[in-house]
Amino acid sequence: MAQRRAIVSGASGFIGRAVVSELRSEGWVVTTLVRRAAAGPDEVSWDPPTGTLDPAALSGADAVINLSGASISRMPWTSSIRESIRSSRREATTTLVTAINAAKVTPTAFLSGSAVGIYGDRGDTELTETSARGTGFLADVTEEWEGYAVAAKCRTVFLRTGLVLGDGGALTPLRMATALGVGARIGTGRQWWPWISHRDEVRAIVHLIDSKLSGPVNLVGPKPAHSVEVTRELSRVMSRPHLFAIPAFAIGLLGDAGRELLLASQKLHPSALEKDGFEFTHRTVADALRWAIGEKRR
Repeated sequence: MAQRRAIVSGASGFIGRAVVSELRSEGWVVTTLVRRAAAGPDEVSWDPPTGTLDPAALSGADAVINLSGASISRMPWTSSIRESIRSSRREATTTLVTAINAAKVTPTAFLSGSAVGIYGDRGDTELTETSARGTGFLADVTEEWEGYAVAAKCRTVFLRTGLVLGDGGALTPLRMATALGVGARIGTGRQWWPWISHRDEVRAIVHLIDSKLSGPVNLVGPKPAHSVEVTRELSRVMSRPHLFAIPAFAIGLLGDAGRELLLASQKLHPSALEKDGFEFTHRTVADALRWAIGEKRR
């Protein structure tokens, strides 16, 4: 039986590295896209700003996984940072879609990065993949991002990812603050933060390769949590105090970035994943944080 083949962009990132490792451990042949000269047969050089990618590299692939995009965590969002966030997603996604559509043998599936930011600030409203988009910079960017991906002529999934809890990524600044003894409630603490463990993020992406799902899929944990549950549980797991509160007006000084990343409320459910039979390893934010910090790493 021929080995299955995947092409991964953003393979050096927090999620990408783990996806590549997971696929290879399962016997996949994984080709990573690099923005330099290829250093071996498992790499292919590409240049998203110029749209350069040989379609032959993608021909016949079982999956193309797009995890490229500039970080949204740099604050405040200056005009140059906003443009970088937008252009990095546009260039990477359109380059991949063009190569997919030009390939001699069209890849079977295209799994393209996306984000829960598309829902905007929605208070206590219950949200699923069928919910309408919200408002704000991230909603605009994510809608554009998915709009570029949908042009691929194969089954396409939008990986609407929340706060990924693992040893790195967006948890890092919260973990550092907690380690220093300044773990804090952010704003009221009542805003819903859509979270997922790093392990389940990777497992869900691999699961979706063979799924029949297409369109948006929420990559979030099964039990929504308020932000104060995240920060308090992190302090508990790290045996550090949780005594402070950062008022909303202080977060607002960071502009749209602070409001949309830290104060926005999104009570999201992974409806598509659950209906598709995906079983979460970490069902609560407490489980995910214990694993992420290392108490129950497996």
